[in-house]
Amino acid sequence: MFSERTSWDLSESAYAAALRRARAEGSIVADLTRSNPTECGFSYDAETILGALSQPGAMRYDPDARGIASARAAASGYYAGHGITADPADLILTTSTSEAYSYLFRLLCDPGDEVLVPQPSYPLFDFLAGLDNVRLLPYPLFHDHGWHIDLAALETSIGPRTRAVMVVHPNNPTGHFTGDQQRLALEQICARHSLALIVDEVFLDYPVEKRGASFANGEHPALTFVLSGMSKIAGLPQMKSAWLLALGPNDLRQQALARLEVIADTFLSMNAPTQHALPVWLQLAGKLQTQIAERVRHNLSQLDQHLGAFPQLSRLPVEAGWVAVLRLPAIEDDTALAVRLLQQAGVLTHPGSFYGFPPKGWLVISLLPSAQEFEAGIASLTRI
Repeated sequence: MFSERTSWDLSESAYAAALRRARAEGSIVADLTRSNPTECGFSYDAETILGALSQPGAMRYDPDARGIASARAAASGYYAGHGITADPADLILTTSTSEAYSYLFRLLCDPGDEVLVPQPSYPLFDFLAGLDNVRLLPYPLFHDHGWHIDLAALETSIGPRTRAVMVVHPNNPTGHFTGDQQRLALEQICARHSLALIVDEVFLDYPVEKRGASFANGEHPALTFVLSGMSKIAGLPQMKSAWLLALGPNDLRQQALARLEVIADTFLSMNAPTQHALPVWLQLAGKLQTQIAERVRHNLSQLDQHLGAFPQLSRLPVEAGWVAVLRLPAIEDDTALAVRLLQQAGVLTHPGSFYGFPPKGWLVISLLPSAQEFEAGIASLTRI
C-alpha cells in the first residue's frame, strides 16, 4: 500500500528509548543538543516580529511563483550587506531550505540519479533525497590542521548519474568554511563534469574563530545555487521563510530559473503574510545574531576551561556556527556513550556517528543553551 520511499526503519533505537525515558522521568539536567534559538532564552522583539505579519498587503492574493518583488528585494539586500550584488530575478523564495533542496532535486535529477554530499554533515539530507528518489553518495572531509575536502575522492565518485555536488558552508557540525582554493577547485570540477553546485549557507552569519565569504561572491563557472533563510539568519525557524539564489553561466541559469518557476508555481508554498514580513525580519536579524555570537563565545570559553583539566578530551576548532565537536578516547561506541551520559549524568548529547563521524571517539554538542545549562552539562559530562 505504501511507497518504497517511505519504507524507513521506524523502530525505536536505544538512544531514542533512553531519551524518551529521561524526558518522562524529568531526569535531564542539561540538554546539550538544544539548537532551537527560540528555546534558548534570547530576547526577541516579539511586537515587531508579529506585527510584520499583519500588513494590509497580506490580505490580497497576488501570487508570484518566485516570490513577491518586495520580499525578493529584501533577500537581495541581505547579500548587499555582504558586499554582493544579487539580482532579485535570480531568487526563488521557499518555505525552508529543505524545500529549496527538494526543488533542486526535482530540477536536476531523475529517479535514481545521484548527488554527492559531504561527510560528516547533517543527517537530514538522507530523508530529503529519499523523498525525491535521489541517491546520495558521500564524499569525505578530512581533518589535518583544519577541515578539507578530499577533492580526489570526490572526483573519483562522479559517475554517469551524478547531477550535483552539495557543500555546507560553513559545515554543520564541523563548523568549518570551505577554503578559497578548495572552492575554486570544486567549482572547476563541477564545470568540467557539467554538474550543479548546491551551497547551503544558513550559518554564514555566525563566524566564531574565522570569517568566510559567501559562494554568491565572485565568478561562477558552474551552475550554482546558494541557499539560506530566516531559520538561522534571524533565529526564526517557526516563520518558515527561505530562498535559493541561482548563479552561473547565463544560459544555464535562465533555463534553471524558468524550470524552477514552474516547480514553485505548482506549490506556491510561502504565504503572503510571511513574504510581506520578510523585509522587517531581515532588518531585525543583527540584534539576534549579536546575542547568539555572545552566547557561543561564552560557552566555548567555558568548554575550554573544563577541557583544560582533562587532557584526554578535546574539541575541534569552531570557525563558525553554533556546534562543537568533542574528541574523546575511541574506546566506547559513541551511541552507547551518549546513552550512558544521559542515564548517569542527565546530560543529552549527540553521538558523532549521527553526522557521519566514525562510531567511536566523537560527540557533538550545541553551543546555544543558556550559560547555566551549558556549564552544568559540561561539568557533569567531564566527570563521567
